[in-house]
Amino acid sequence: MIEQKLLDILLCPACQGDVKEENAKIVCLKCGRKYPIKNGIPVLLIDESEKSAKA
Repeated sequence: MIEQKLLDILLCPACQGDVKEENAKIVCLKCGRKYPIKNGIPVLLIDESEKSAKA
């Protein structure tokens, strides 16, 4: 689980939207991209993200 303090300062690299943690992924609230969390570290690389139906 990612600390809330870190989530508060993270932004989606694709659209600069706010993010939340959901199902072991970082999810953008604006564009819906999902970024993996590997070994407790969010991998915020656009190439590693999954596009949502919203995007």
